[in-house]
Amino acid sequence: MKPRRRTWTGSFRAAGRGVVESWRRGPNFRLQLAVGFLVWRLAAILGASQVIVILASALVLAAEAANTAVEVVIDLVSPDDHPLAGLAKDLAAGSVLIAAGGAAAVGLAILLPRLPALPAALGRVAPPYLALQVLVAAILFAAVLRTRR
Repeated sequence: MKPRRRTWTGSFRAAGRGVVESWRRGPNFRLQLAVGFLVWRLAAILGASQVIVILASALVLAAEAANTAVEVVIDLVSPDDHPLAGLAKDLAAGSVLIAAGGAAAVGLAILLPRLPALPAALGRVAPPYLALQVLVAAILFAAVLRTRR
């Protein structure tokens, strides 16, 4: 395939298509986005570091997108079952598991000590704002469940 020359806007458009395809093709991507959103909002409510939570979530989403890309390429070049194709897919999925495990450890380290303060912290959040966050989380999880049937 001949390399394409792209402008900055063309590169961003292509990257945007990649994110949309990750959403469309990957129920795990949608689930990780929903969990990342919930942990991010929980960090905000508890006054914990949101930046670290966002970075950990972004790492997991990037690993999942790369895993999806690996799977698509392997399906293209090796449509039949082959042990090496399966191994490559397993290795890519393993990278997502490592990233998710690291993100979970970060989330636990940041949030676990603050969880006893959650009831008081929820009382300080304006009800409409809290309702909006719950609505966004419900929409994200509905998108996950819609394709898991």
